[in-house]
Amino acid sequence: MWRLPADVYREDAAQRMYRPEWTWAAWGPDGRVLARALWWGQSDSAHPIALDCLAVADEVPATERAALAAALLDAGHRSFRETGAEAPPLYNLVKLPGSWRDDPEHVTAVAWRQEAARRAGLTVEVERLQFEWTPEAPLPAEPEQLVFSPELDDEVFLQAMLRIAEGTLDAHTVESEAANGPEATARESLQFYLDRPGKRDWWRLAHTPDGALAGLAIPSATPYSRNVGYLGVVPELRGRGYVSEILAAITRFHAEDGADRITATTDLGNRPMAAAFTRAGYRTTEVRLIFSEPLDC
Repeated sequence: MWRLPADVYREDAAQRMYRPEWTWAAWGPDGRVLARALWWGQSDSAHPIALDCLAVADEVPATERAALAAALLDAGHRSFRETGAEAPPLYNLVKLPGSWRDDPEHVTAVAWRQEAARRAGLTVEVERLQFEWTPEAPLPAEPEQLVFSPELDDEVFLQAMLRIAEGTLDAHTVESEAANGPEATARESLQFYLDRPGKRDWWRLAHTPDGALAGLAIPSATPYSRNVGYLGVVPELRGRGYVSEILAAITRFHAEDGADRITATTDLGNRPMAAAFTRAGYRTTEVRLIFSEPLDC
């Protein structure tokens, strides 16, 4: 379970998204590989962004798997810090079915990985839903209530992000604001999307017909597909259906540009956003568990 196919590794390694220095293994006395940890980053990343695969050989006793995996993660984390990384990469445990807690095999496979992550200092856990839109679904209706316009000044987007973050249900934003403050959190989000494969000129502000800021739309991309990116509505205008209009604008933009797959994620606890994705024709494809180091470390 959760073993990366060799052809996928080779293809991504050819693009420097997997690298030898980000690929770690624990070897037994007889020379056999007992555990593997594969970290992933973008082609131009200085440091890995996420732990993409953590696997232990079947021969390792169940009672020893968490300790072995944690030791492997600790070794990798020390190496990344020595080369300038400020914090250990998060751990993305992906491709869980929505009903994974009802499946003993999945529960067992998750449990030792959870314990390994915690022992290695990745003690913050967030469960996220992964969504996908494909052309088999109808396009959401064209926005009728909001006006979308480009804005070249990043500081204007920063201020909009600060407004949208008020009362957010996003766990990372809440944690980051508590540790670093709202402005530093917004700047981190701004830089994150500037660094993604999506283009800056895709970004739009959303206004009501009378000119009031309603929210923003940041269509984005991953190395593998188009992505919803970042969207939100200012607190005083929530509950009017604007989030659906902003999501529709992003979806239509990508689809009209030829995208055959648009991905998106939201926290399990963010029920309004999950409902908006469903209304827009997105389907849930998997559950992800995200483990990270506390921001106050």
